Amino acid sequence: MQKIKSFANWPFHPAKTPFYYGWAIIVLGTLGICMSIPGQTMGVSTFTDSLIEALGMSRSELGFAYMCGTVTSASMLTWMGMKYDQHGGRPIAILAALGMAVTLVFMGKSDVIQSYLPSFLEGQVGNFLIMYIGFASLRFTGQGALTLVSRNMMMKWFEKRRGFAMGFSNVVTSLTFSAAPVFFEMLILDYGWKDAWLVIAVIAGLGFPLIVLFLFRDDPEKSGLKPDGDYKEKKSRANRFPVVKQFNLKETMRSFPFWVFAMMLATQAFYWTGFTFNVVSLFETANYSRATAVSIFVPSSVIAVIVTLSVSSLSDYIKLKYLLYVSGVGSLIATIGLIYLDQWPWMIHVMITGNGILLGLYGVFLSVVWPRFYGIRYLGAISGRAMTFVVLGSSIGPIIFSESLARTDSYSAAGWLCFVIFLILTMAGFWADNPQERYRTNRNNP
Repeated sequence: MQKIKSFANWPFHPAKTPFYYGWAIIVLGTLGICMSIPGQTMGVSTFTDSLIEALGMSRSELGFAYMCGTVTSASMLTWMGMKYDQHGGRPIAILAALGMAVTLVFMGKSDVIQSYLPSFLEGQVGNFLIMYIGFASLRFTGQGALTLVSRNMMMKWFEKRRGFAMGFSNVVTSLTFSAAPVFFEMLILDYGWKDAWLVIAVIAGLGFPLIVLFLFRDDPEKSGLKPDGDYKEKKSRANRFPVVKQFNLKETMRSFPFWVFAMMLATQAFYWTGFTFNVVSLFETANYSRATAVSIFVPSSVIAVIVTLSVSSLSDYIKLKYLLYVSGVGSLIATIGLIYLDQWPWMIHVMITGNGILLGLYGVFLSVVWPRFYGIRYLGAISGRAMTFVVLGSSIGPIIFSESLARTDSYSAAGWLCFVIFLILTMAGFWADNPQERYRTNRNNP
């Protein structure tokens, strides 16, 4: 045990820094989430058309491989969350970063690998296997493990000011995620899609693991510190949402609010990945250029930043179901913009606005819901299970959107499906109260 504690504070003790180290954790955790972008749909989508052309696959075939790989990734995330609870974030983050780098090299050589396949694997079967392996590994290491570790680490270092602190992270990640397609597009234009992935692999596999090794710290208590540092709230605001009970995974799965928030996040991932994976095709179908398709991410990110800044601190003081209503309305606006994009030019602005609201609150929910509702003792397992549903949603999105185009020559059918689900979940939010309230009431009224 002493060795574990000493490693937790190696190569320097966070308590000896001249500032509360939790703020450094916010910066480092944010960097970790940003490093996961190559494994996010946002990062994959820019390379989609290049893969289709290089491997000779149809959009639906690539979308099916993406779905299968992502489902495989999702099936392992609860297990990964449990390993995080047992071993902490540093070893998992290092392995995830290295694994993602190796996978990016693999993806960059996918057309070369295709040429070495035996004759019985040529054609659709071989292409599927290559893309399935690549997507499963990329999604597990990037969107799964690296994101889970980085976000959970930040949540542990703050409690009373969790929304405020995570707001900074959510702002940066919103901007970075939205700018990533533009940056990746520049790399592709300058170096080609293969070398663009190799450049990203070098950054992810060489530089970032060293940052994790030297600077990441999983738990403030292992360093003799407390969440929030020496921060003290005003008495009128103190302990507004205290955690009375630490829920385990089985208890959490029996909680209705968990399902409402998890399904809202999963449906948003369904919509967003379906949208971004097919963004160029979606806009071309509505008679817009590729440049226009890529450019919409920046204004969406600006709106997301405004939303995040507005609600992150607010989330420390109000019920989260109120923000669920706002998120649901934003999601409905986004889908309406998608459905009618080809009919009225101003619908592009409706879509951008809805996307911004959706993205701005998406990160807030991932950051504050699970520790406030269910505690941090089993945070890895709980967030891992929630992430499983999110990743499953993201896996289905691209293929459903692709099939919508293939069968109806439009993405409107997929948009209407999202609209209906968002509407149901927004209404279900009325009953999505913090389960801690019942235990606080019982404690105060024995």
